[in-house]
Amino acid sequence: MKILDIKTYRLEAALAEPFAYSQAWYDRRGALLVEIVGEDGSSGWGEAFGPPLLTAPVVDFYKPLLIGADAFATELHWQNLYNRLRDHGQKGLAIEALSAVDIALWDLKGRHLGLAVHQLMGGPLRSRVQAYATGFYRKRDGDPLSYLIDEARQRADAGFSAIKLKLGFGIDEDIRLCREVRRAVGDTMTIMVDANHAYDATAAIRVGRQIEDLDIAWFEEPVPPEDLQGYRQVKSALRIPIAGGEAEFTRWGFRSILTDRAIDILQPDVCAAGGISECKKIADMANAFGVRVNPHVWGTGVALAASLQLIATLPDNPPGLNPIPSLLELDQSEHPIRMAVLREPIRHQAGWVEIPTGRGLGIEIDRTAVAKFLIS
Repeated sequence: MKILDIKTYRLEAALAEPFAYSQAWYDRRGALLVEIVGEDGSSGWGEAFGPPLLTAPVVDFYKPLLIGADAFATELHWQNLYNRLRDHGQKGLAIEALSAVDIALWDLKGRHLGLAVHQLMGGPLRSRVQAYATGFYRKRDGDPLSYLIDEARQRADAGFSAIKLKLGFGIDEDIRLCREVRRAVGDTMTIMVDANHAYDATAAIRVGRQIEDLDIAWFEEPVPPEDLQGYRQVKSALRIPIAGGEAEFTRWGFRSILTDRAIDILQPDVCAAGGISECKKIADMANAFGVRVNPHVWGTGVALAASLQLIATLPDNPPGLNPIPSLLELDQSEHPIRMAVLREPIRHQAGWVEIPTGRGLGIEIDRTAVAKFLIS
């Protein structure tokens, strides 16, 4: 089957209430969806992490390299597109755009063959995934300690047994937040923390040592992604597992992380690190090093569906009667576009999400919603 057309959709929506993490404020949420149309009339959909205004032109650059080509040749297209911009885009926007194309090709192939992507990749190793709730962003008004504790209780009431707190707002404030949330939700709730690389190694170690006794499941992005020595320094100083990788790209980017033993838990984003094809290679490489993988997810339902298809194929690392399987990051912050673009939203039940078993990614796109959020 030949590729007939490639279309990009830049989507954007205003938030009812702006929110912040340690690096920036958001008053809008956006997404770039990519549709690849096959000559049989079917479409595959992908999503790119990153600013749509910047990733869309890269997809447009790739378009003439794909029109008329074999839609099933996902590996060939990945290599060709990567090599075309290798001298200019080994990381960042070029790879994010490539990720969207790769996901859409897998979706298109699955739809044409009547199989879920995870079946094309060798079959699922699990039928459902435990989700952890992310969010816990800062607001313009109110006492953060009060509204973040309320949010933690809301997630517990909704059935989540794992949550991830946003840190990076000051050492003392971060420590106080972790202690008060642990006190509010009890000992059975799994708590992760994420600083979004707000600290240097010295500060991150200071935070980590003060919250080690709270049974923190992992400390995510304690230092900037470029600072692998800082990661190693934090990792060697703390008992808390160190996570990171959402700002890394391709197997070559993750190779140094693994060979340097800089991180305990890798977090490639399927919409950023190179798509389903590349993230499976990254995960297999991590498996060979005995390093766990928990993909980063912060997009629409398309990103969620693609991540679920990947997670379905990831082996427990290490295997055993009581393994530690990959988790699904399930963003609970405001995102008007997230589920609106799906005819049937992806939902959790008591903190668990079923792996979609329909054709391709297992989702159907609501074109009316896509048109509603479309920007020129």
